[in-house]
Amino acid sequence: MKKAVFPGSFDPFTRGHLDVLQSSLRVFDKVVVAVGYNVSKSGLFSIEERLSIIGDSIAGLKNVEIESYTGLTIDFCNKTGAEFIVRGIRSTTDFDFEQVISQANAKMSPNIQTVFIPSSAECSFITSTVVRDVLLNGGDAQLFLAKGVDVASRLKRRG
Repeated sequence: MKKAVFPGSFDPFTRGHLDVLQSSLRVFDKVVVAVGYNVSKSGLFSIEERLSIIGDSIAGLKNVEIESYTGLTIDFCNKTGAEFIVRGIRSTTDFDFEQVISQANAKMSPNIQTVFIPSSAECSFITSTVVRDVLLNGGDAQLFLAKGVDVASRLKRRG
């Protein structure tokens, strides 16, 4: 069985993430969406909220698990038995950044292969940063999120 980890901060999980996940399911038997805790990023949503948003976003998809983790992604892959890391690519800038990380990971854990999956043209401009900015400024971010996922109400409930 080919098992992959799709890691990220997913703050929040967008239509772009869902697009890459759906493409990765055509390649891998199982994909773990792994929400990493990144100390250099302050999140808009808590890890628990992100896990819930992802759960809402992937409703109906089979062969997907959702987990959170701390530490190195390759350590998480080794712990879960995944031999692949999925990284979504929107642009050449993404590729340049991800290639460096991929090479470092390969040096530390040669048994794990990074696979780059390009986003579709319809989703190539969507970033979590843009979605957070829209949300924080009172805009409608629904265009950038999976159908039926309402992150704005999560923010309103906070007060």
